[in-house]
Amino acid sequence: MSGTPNTRTHNTRLPNTRIRAALFTVPLVAVGVLGTAAAPAGATTSPAARSLTCRGESVNPQALVRYRTETVIHAPLRTIWRLQTDVERWPSWQDAVTTAERLDHGPFREGSAFRWTTPVPPNPTPATSLEITSTVEQLKRHSCIRWTGPAVGEGLRIDGVHVWNFTRVRGGVRVSTEETHTGAEVEADVPAATKLLRQGLEAWLHDLKTAAEAPTHNRPH
Repeated sequence: MSGTPNTRTHNTRLPNTRIRAALFTVPLVAVGVLGTAAAPAGATTSPAARSLTCRGESVNPQALVRYRTETVIHAPLRTIWRLQTDVERWPSWQDAVTTAERLDHGPFREGSAFRWTTPVPPNPTPATSLEITSTVEQLKRHSCIRWTGPAVGEGLRIDGVHVWNFTRVRGGVRVSTEETHTGAEVEADVPAATKLLRQGLEAWLHDLKTAAEAPTHNRPH
């Protein structure tokens, strides 16, 4: 996602069925990843906690749709970081990511941008996929990432801010993530949008944990 979140991209309020169908696959991600996966073992939420930050910047404090969760991944930090920042390989371990491409070259860093897509299942809306363009606003290697940008589909736009924190703990790494969404469509039904964001973020953590802890990745370094 790129730029400052726009809270009123469209004035049309969509029916709940349209919101649910469109949001169900936004991984920002954004609604995050397909939301049917169970939360990773040990995943917890901290709804009352202070927002996550990266280099002093947090999610959108005015956003009505927000969610935060975390889990411990039993794998080396370098493995987790590589999986998360090698965005062009996301489709290999995230089922909900169809394509992903870097829009710049070199190390993943502040200013890096990437475009990725996720399918929308059969639904009453014209949208068949969502395209997300994300820009890294803040980054500290092996510590945190904050990116922003829009997810756009036919008749839908969500502006999101997504923060990730990585903290070494006994036996692995605690990965914490928080995301906010703004836009007329999601604000038309905040509880439904929040539920779908929760499912998406927990699915993302589940996939990241599964990939990082796989025998091919989880080897001593």
